[in-house]
Amino acid sequence: MSSTLAAQNNFLIPNATILVEIVLFFVFLGVLSKWVLPPIAKAIGDRQETIRARIAEAEEAKKNLASAEADYQKALADARHEAARIREEARERGAEVIAEARGRAQAEAQGILDDARRQIQADRERAFAQLRTEIGALATDLAGRIVGEPVTGDAEQIDRYLAENAEDHRVGAD
Repeated sequence: MSSTLAAQNNFLIPNATILVEIVLFFVFLGVLSKWVLPPIAKAIGDRQETIRARIAEAEEAKKNLASAEADYQKALADARHEAARIREEARERGAEVIAEARGRAQAEAQGILDDARRQIQADRERAFAQLRTEIGALATDLAGRIVGEPVTGDAEQIDRYLAENAEDHRVGAD
C-alpha cells in the first residue's frame, strides 16, 4: 500500500482524473472549433470585409473630394477671370460713354459759342447802324451850329463818310 500510496502522491505519474480532464478539454476544444468558432470567425471576417469596403469608399470619396476641390478652384479662377474681363469691358465702355458725352458737350458748347458770336455780331451791327443814324443827325446839327444856319445833308453821303471812317476804326477795335 505504501507503494500505491506513493504512486498516488507522485505528481509525475498521471492518475485517471487528469486523463479524464485532458480528454474533456480536447472534446471541449473540438466542440468550440466545430460549432462556436466558425460563426465567430465568419462574423470577424465579415466585419473585416466591411471595414475594408468602408476604407475603399473613404479613399474613393477622398479622391472625389480632391477632384471636386480642383474643379471648384478652376471654376473660381475662371469666374475671377470673367469678372476681371467684365470689369475691363465696363471700364472701356464707360470711357467710350464719357468720350461721347464729352464730344456732345463740346459740340453743344461750340454751338452755343457760335450762336453767341452771331448774336453779338448782330447786336454790334444794329448798334453801329443806330449810331450811324444818331451820329449823322448830330453831325448835321453840329455843323449847323458851327455855320450858324441849318445844314441839310444827304443821308447817303453821311453814311459813306461814316463807313469810310468806320473801316479805319474797326481795325483797332478788333
